[in-house]
Amino acid sequence: MKHKLSISIEEDIVLRVFDRMRSREFRNKSHFFEVAAAKMLEERRE
Repeated sequence: MKHKLSISIEEDIVLRVFDRMRSREFRNKSHFFEVAAAKMLEERRE
């Protein structure tokens, strides 16, 4: 099940996300942040 979230992010980060989306590396913002969060959580697993 997916959940809708509202977050605030610095503009420079948003612009970098848009660049990645333009390169078609990610389908949309949700896809980018889902992948990023999963990677961060995996890296910090103890």
